[in-house]
Amino acid sequence: MLGSGETDFGPQIKNLNKKLFTVVAWDPRGYGHSRPPDRDFPGDFFERDAKDAVDLMKTLKFKKISLLGWSDGGITALIAAAKYPSYIHKIVIWGANAYVTEEDEMIYQGIRDVSKWSEKAKKPLETLYGYDYFSKTCEKWVDGIKQFKHLPDGNICRHLLPLVQCPTLIVHGEKDPLVPRFHADFIHQHVRGSRLHLMPEGKHNLHLRFANEFNKLVEDFLQ
Repeated sequence: MLGSGETDFGPQIKNLNKKLFTVVAWDPRGYGHSRPPDRDFPGDFFERDAKDAVDLMKTLKFKKISLLGWSDGGITALIAAAKYPSYIHKIVIWGANAYVTEEDEMIYQGIRDVSKWSEKAKKPLETLYGYDYFSKTCEKWVDGIKQFKHLPDGNICRHLLPLVQCPTLIVHGEKDPLVPRFHADFIHQHVRGSRLHLMPEGKHNLHLRFANEFNKLVEDFLQ
């Protein structure tokens, strides 16, 4: 949550092969430089993000796109692939989940108070947003994601996974403290023909910590 192109995808924006790909980093509404408006979390906020992303890329005159989605962005990418199948060529997702469990709810509660975050995790977002917006939006995100826990099976997008038709690469860091392995396994089982790649030392930010390995994986998959 609260991520932006400039704070979260530097090694991809800078180093993905520009001879092969046009790289566009977009900030969902209420995040990064897509403000105003302030971020809110209605029940359909993931669907709204997916539509915004597709609408933006169509406005930029791209005929077809591939999506890289991290965490909430991975959920958004799955929804976009399911709802706009003719427009999405391939997707790469990591740190994503299709539903919310009690274990997830406890993890979310643990990150609600940003004053308890490490300085390294906190500083870029505090610099981008200012402390007040950062802390309030984090609390709103926790409440927003927890609303799915009260739906049948904690559903976010599990009903859409069988509708994803495009080639899909799921990357999972085996030391991810925020998204347990069973979420990657579930998506892999329910997205037909998907591929699961495990990074034994990867955490939630595996694309930053192991940027070269991740970028090569992405380039090989998307070509």
